[in-house]
Amino acid sequence: MSCGDPHETSCSEVLAAVYLYLDGEQDAEHHDKVRIHLDECSPCLRQYGLEQAVKTLVAKHCGNDPVPLDLRDRVLVRIQEVRLEIDHVEYRAE
Repeated sequence: MSCGDPHETSCSEVLAAVYLYLDGEQDAEHHDKVRIHLDECSPCLRQYGLEQAVKTLVAKHCGNDPVPLDLRDRVLVRIQEVRLEIDHVEYRAE
């Protein structure tokens, strides 16, 4: 995904790191880069909002039970696959 506008940090890099950003698992430098990009880029901000809603929904229905690491990894891989499929479709449409 790309909004077409120039940014210091690319849209694809930001979207690939959105869960790390949501979970506060990035160092301060990367966290700031994502925050600045989200402030500048409304398509990425919308995607961030969607990811945040999914995270909230999962947390609500899973309670405080820890998510098995293999499940988390499979979900992250599938999210990346879907992003690549969407990028491919958007690229072909251009």
